[in-house]
Amino acid sequence: MTATAPALTALAQGWCALSLLHGRIESRLERALQAGHDLSVREYSLLDVLSRQHDGEGGHLQMKQVADSVVLSQSATTRLVTRLEDRGLLERYLCPTDRRGIYTNVTEAGLKLLREARPTNEAALRAALREAAEDPRLEALVRTVETARAPAAITT
Repeated sequence: MTATAPALTALAQGWCALSLLHGRIESRLERALQAGHDLSVREYSLLDVLSRQHDGEGGHLQMKQVADSVVLSQSATTRLVTRLEDRGLLERYLCPTDRRGIYTNVTEAGLKLLREARPTNEAALRAALREAAEDPRLEALVRTVETARAPAAITT
């Protein structure tokens, strides 16, 4: 089989379409969140993920889980947490049952900003999908995104 075989070409074209759709959506979200709330897409995602924590069993995420949820390395996630902590949007504290563990919570200021930013994020996402649906290369992917439901474990 050669690199130009139809199956490989279709697979590569599908990947390119998915990448194009992701880029368009992320760009639209980034512009809207920056303009309206001085938040990047990653900052918004981090606040959103951390806002879903709870005090029950397994309710607090370890940094690796947070990093996986926001699709960043652990070191990049730690830097992002520090940046938002410096802005007063997050706070860290020691795990009460394991002094080696450090948890991160969203502050009241962070929750307020997240509540204000959610409608902006939603509107930008809808606009990006509406625009992408007009592109024949992306139409089927847009329909998939609009009807997909994330598993309960995914919180972004």
